[in-house]
Amino acid sequence: MIQFYLLSVLLNIVAGYALYSYESEPRGSLFDGIRLFMKDQTVRLIMGILTFTVGFFKLLTVMRGDVPVVGDLLPSVAGMAVGVTLLLEFYRATANVSTEAIDKLDKIFIANRRLVGIVAMASGLVHFLFANVLFL
Repeated sequence: MIQFYLLSVLLNIVAGYALYSYESEPRGSLFDGIRLFMKDQTVRLIMGILTFTVGFFKLLTVMRGDVPVVGDLLPSVAGMAVGVTLLLEFYRATANVSTEAIDKLDKIFIANRRLVGIVAMASGLVHFLFANVLFL
């Protein structure tokens, strides 16, 4: 469906930027307000839920003439990775309980949050530019 395609592209780029720019300092540019807005925990929670959900449903829905599952594999996996990262950040900020599994996920996703953001932004941009290429 074209709606999930658009949502996947937009959320991968926006959520990827939210992860990439989380630790950056204000530079006095136009993007400072956007960075400040994306640092809000509620915004990050909602963005994480939406990005993960759209990434999951992107695996299930197919554009007309595209190969099922494989056709949108990278953008959907990138969306789910960004969603998990944002949800883990929210969980870490609000929860008092920590388990071994959460610590392992933390080492994978939170430690590499900038890399996950870059991959998601690149995936969203490439997916937008080359719509019918296999795996993109």
